[in-house]
Amino acid sequence: MSGINKVILVGHLGKDPEVRHLEGGVAVASFPLATSETFNKDGRKVEQTEWHNIVMWRGLADVAAKFLQKGKLVYIEGKLRTRSFEDKEGIKKYTTEVVAENFTMLGRKTDFENGDNQPRNGLKPNNDNEGIRISDTDDLPF
Repeated sequence: MSGINKVILVGHLGKDPEVRHLEGGVAVASFPLATSETFNKDGRKVEQTEWHNIVMWRGLADVAAKFLQKGKLVYIEGKLRTRSFEDKEGIKKYTTEVVAENFTMLGRKTDFENGDNQPRNGLKPNNDNEGIRISDTDDLPF
């Protein structure tokens, strides 16, 4: 039996996606995502926040750069990937990232509109509680 590497996160972007273009024009977007949980400790409500490094590739990266922004609530599905690199002093370091396979922008309908009640970036959810799902396998018109 093979293993399963599946990550599901719902959280807020810590900053706007940072997009780079590698050789051959391959786009890669990265950003931090904050997930929070609350629990009771000694009768007090305590909130604990975890930060996750998110990476998106190719078309998904382009869509993220166009539509995601700091503070927005997003649902992300992907897999964990650990990689190594050398820092400026030549010391080998490791980092674990979530490589996103798809995402859904969450929130109210008004979260996707600008001030004059027009859909922002051409997005229009069907109702107030529905997000907009984007996958790296979607045929996107842009």
